[in-house]
Amino acid sequence: MAGHSKWANIQHRKGKQDKIRAKVFSKLAKEITVAAKMGDPDPAKNPRLRLAVKEAKAVSMPKDVIDRAIKKSIGGDAETYDEIRYEGYGPNGIAIIVEAMTDNRNRTASNVRSYFTKCGGNLGETGSVSFMFDRVGEIMYPLAVGDADTLLLAALEAGADDVETDEEGHWITCAQDALNEVTTALEAALGESETAKLIWKPQNLTVVDAETAERLMKLVDMLEDDDDVQNVTGNFDIPEEIAAAL
Repeated sequence: MAGHSKWANIQHRKGKQDKIRAKVFSKLAKEITVAAKMGDPDPAKNPRLRLAVKEAKAVSMPKDVIDRAIKKSIGGDAETYDEIRYEGYGPNGIAIIVEAMTDNRNRTASNVRSYFTKCGGNLGETGSVSFMFDRVGEIMYPLAVGDADTLLLAALEAGADDVETDEEGHWITCAQDALNEVTTALEAALGESETAKLIWKPQNLTVVDAETAERLMKLVDMLEDDDDVQNVTGNFDIPEEIAAAL
């Protein structure tokens, strides 16, 4: 889902709960370490690391935790992780993309397959559902930055493709390989963004009923609870009245 979807709003609320904060921090620390290990440990010289640090700050990850994750890559004792994408169908044929970082491919594949099966879905081959999504950059600004017209003008001047505004904020999308460039241009014009990251944006959304929403969120919860899973994306939309009950 895009960042402004009902599902993402549920994730955002859940992400503020103390019981999963440590797990969120752990996943972000892994991304920071991998990004720093693959490139320069200086965020100013490493676009992927810069975006990872921004995501960490967006969820109030302590600076010392961020610094430790970067230093871990420099020390040479960082684990080696493979980045893997799993694709499959959840309940009622909803398309799901799972992004993981793992030091044991067999373990992760077995776990992910098990979660899909337990929730009435099935894991497919790579490419089986990703054709229904677009890989794009997404940059988010709070509403206080300006009105929709102001953001649209700034986004187009920065090289972005589109802006959507809702009660949560302004959501700017751009080509995936232009994310760092567009983010930098926007921040020069508007100040620091709240988040900036690559996402899988569904080309179409399927509105789901309460039963399907409950089963889907069970699958999402199981996937996100796995230490190897970094991101989970689906092409479904949960109506507000149903989302409020989850």
